[in-house]
Amino acid sequence: MTSLRAICCCLLLLLPTTPLVAIAAEDNSWFPSPHGPEDTLGAINYLSPEKVLQAARLVKTGKTYALGVKTGPHSPAYGPRSYALTVLQLDDGVGAPLAANQLTSNDDLLQTWMGIGRQIDGLGHLGINHRYYNGKHASEFVTVTGLTSFGIDTLPPIVTRGVLINMARHMGQEVLAAGTVFGRAEIKAAAAAQKVSIERGDVVLFHTGWLAIADTDPARFMAGEPGLSQGGARYLAELGVVAVGADTWGVDAMPGEHADEMFPAHQELLARNGVYILENMDTRALAADGATEFLFVLGQPRFVGAVQAIINPVAIR
Repeated sequence: MTSLRAICCCLLLLLPTTPLVAIAAEDNSWFPSPHGPEDTLGAINYLSPEKVLQAARLVKTGKTYALGVKTGPHSPAYGPRSYALTVLQLDDGVGAPLAANQLTSNDDLLQTWMGIGRQIDGLGHLGINHRYYNGKHASEFVTVTGLTSFGIDTLPPIVTRGVLINMARHMGQEVLAAGTVFGRAEIKAAAAAQKVSIERGDVVLFHTGWLAIADTDPARFMAGEPGLSQGGARYLAELGVVAVGADTWGVDAMPGEHADEMFPAHQELLARNGVYILENMDTRALAADGATEFLFVLGQPRFVGAVQAIINPVAIR
């Protein structure tokens, strides 16, 4: 026993003398939400009938723009997400038509991830150490059969003023390079150059040109992307925007400012501020027409308990 004690003492002497670093306490300063400790809607609270009327007055030509890209089995997707559609001919396509009126029909069966292609990220999608918007812990609302809070089915239609920030044009490029980061300063400068302001209750979309390579080089498209910094996300949240989207698959810059972080702008928007995220938005026609503001209309599908949803919002000018 004496020999064992001596060995242990020698080993202790060999240990580094650098003092132990204290583990930082979890930062809970970002909740409760200013909308109230029980709120589940986040920045959607900034929508109002008055905001709808303001946005409707922007319609001058009646031209409409489908903002959602087509989604199919070959759409670039964040792995392992996939899409598979099966068309069923209920009468097998060759059998006798039904009833006296010669009825024939087709049906379809879709097996897909909800977060594929053009999509909205709900507030239950991404959190900070298992805590989501308003500090709600995953154990309080996540079940394998659906979310009991923050489900896409609980959201009202998002009808408001849309703002397009053409970051590609501002930076003098057709397509911004992967890893190009824009934050508070760049957003303010681009908006000022376009003579457009970002207001409370708006939906803000960024045009980076990145979507142009989705069909021609899907591997490169998914390998990285230009996008928003955490500081830029915080700035937009401070302005009171309802949602932030881009013509990229993830809105965050990839790679971002810090190599050891993943999707910090997602965390800033969704978890800390309840701001929704719109991915794979087709902003090309809006950018080509020089649009800066428009009526934004989204009636998202109301899948009960869904974390995300495939969407096709519409811009009207």
